[in-house]
Amino acid sequence: MQPKTILLVEDNPDDELLTLRAFKKSKIINEVIVARDGAEALDYLFTTGKYAHRKNHKLPELILLDLKLPKIDGLEVLKRLREDPRTKLLPVIIMTSSNEECDIIESYNLGANSYIRKPVDFMRFTHAVEQLGLYWLVLNVTPPLEKRL
Repeated sequence: MQPKTILLVEDNPDDELLTLRAFKKSKIINEVIVARDGAEALDYLFTTGKYAHRKNHKLPELILLDLKLPKIDGLEVLKRLREDPRTKLLPVIIMTSSNEECDIIESYNLGANSYIRKPVDFMRFTHAVEQLGLYWLVLNVTPPLEKRL
């Protein structure tokens, strides 16, 4: 079985590094593609912009999406994903430092599969990533890509 690809949408280099270290420490060996703003994430997913010539249009099996992003914020990215038949069923986990009730409610209203507040402590964050990986990459079953349309 081929490892599942993760799209990490994160503009903060420290949080990106922390997430990648937590994956490594948790022995999550999946390929991680990093998009550093909402526009780049959409370009990657829909093979537009700098990704227009990407030959392998394979979608990630999991998206970890920050909310506070430059260019296009995470809620708008989520909205666009859910509007498109190619991406409407992709698991999207909101991973953000925001604890604002309106962000939580809007994320679920737009179709987020889960909302995780990033812990500040590295050990707690690593544990959260390990649990996330176990559930979403091992236990969770998604519909086959060809059946998502």
